[in-house]
Amino acid sequence: MKKIAIIGAGIAGTTTSYALVKRGFNVTLIDSRRYPAMATSYANGGQLSASNAETWNTPKNIISGIKWMFKADAPLLFNPSPNVQKYKWMIGFLAETLRGTHKENTLHTIEIAKRAREIYFEIADKEGIEFDLLKKGILRFYDSKKEFNDDIAKKSWIEQPGMEWEVLNPNEVENLEPALKTANEKNKIVGGIYTKSDASGDIHKFCINLERVLIEKYGITSLTDTDVTHITRQRDKVVLTSRSTNEINNHEFDNVVICAGVNTQRFANTLGDSMNVYPVKGYSVTIDLKDRISKCGAPMVSLIDQPVKIVASRLGDKFRVAGTAELAGINTDIRQDRIRPLLKWVKEFFPEVSTETYTPWAGLRPMTPSMMPLTHESKMPGVFYHAGHGHLGWTLSAATAEMVADKIEKKIR
Repeated sequence: MKKIAIIGAGIAGTTTSYALVKRGFNVTLIDSRRYPAMATSYANGGQLSASNAETWNTPKNIISGIKWMFKADAPLLFNPSPNVQKYKWMIGFLAETLRGTHKENTLHTIEIAKRAREIYFEIADKEGIEFDLLKKGILRFYDSKKEFNDDIAKKSWIEQPGMEWEVLNPNEVENLEPALKTANEKNKIVGGIYTKSDASGDIHKFCINLERVLIEKYGITSLTDTDVTHITRQRDKVVLTSRSTNEINNHEFDNVVICAGVNTQRFANTLGDSMNVYPVKGYSVTIDLKDRISKCGAPMVSLIDQPVKIVASRLGDKFRVAGTAELAGINTDIRQDRIRPLLKWVKEFFPEVSTETYTPWAGLRPMTPSMMPLTHESKMPGVFYHAGHGHLGWTLSAATAEMVADKIEKKIR
């Protein structure tokens, strides 16, 4: 039985492990932390959203980014401090925008997102995985007529089976999600777009429970608190050198899949692979709704406030609000000036929701300039990548994991 190592136990790594073990491979899952999904896959916005799969490579977004550059609470914040990788990524983003691949890449991403959504549902049903899944769709709402009309204009090319766009007036928005009543009464909503096929769920719970299934049912090996320091090739094997509790070990595998999030770039550099992955920092707050479930005032339908790029999802007895993008390198410091806009948004749109108890979080999303995920083989034979999903890691990983597994299976067999 072929032995395969997966580096990284976030959503990319756990779904890749599942795709490979189902194909009959002997899988070892390795992570530097004690538990799975403790980095980028810990507290994202929770949306499985084909509707939010549009790439950012548009002139409009570049102009907006320049306008927001020095505004502390802007949806996109650029730290101008010199950094070679950052400027390399920005040049790549600009080049991709000038190539005009926005529509093509968006439609391809939507197809991947729709497939991934079905795979998550299948895994949850087959393996009995609980992750606060809600199949209530996603509602975008707008307080700007221009933003609303601009998005309605996309309907002609972006709508398709599995991502139906239902355009709503303000009262229809309120009827769909009564928690937005106060906002509607204050004329903060000019309309909405509802995608009924989308869903939401807790990414961290999914990864934790899937890893448990992988160990207990499928017998994979899980190595936690283990750092992979080197990848080499000896004869026909890929050798991983790892460090765990001051102990150095070498392990031989037939194949390795690097699912290391923003650290994927480091591995690519050492392997001599051309790659351009940059950490785009995002923030979230998770509000505890315990003891206030029936009268908490929090929405049940997952939301996107399109003009300010804030997403919100109900996850059991918690309310997750996430947003903002920041180009600041490998830095997970939680800045209060980035958290405050999220709390202010909750107070503005859901005044009955108490933010007395909340948990702030910041995570680094590995993003390519084209915003397309990486599923290719390294220059080093037998080593593959599964990374670069950006803000769509939760939305896409189940399907891109299948793509990687298919490539490995085809090569081996």
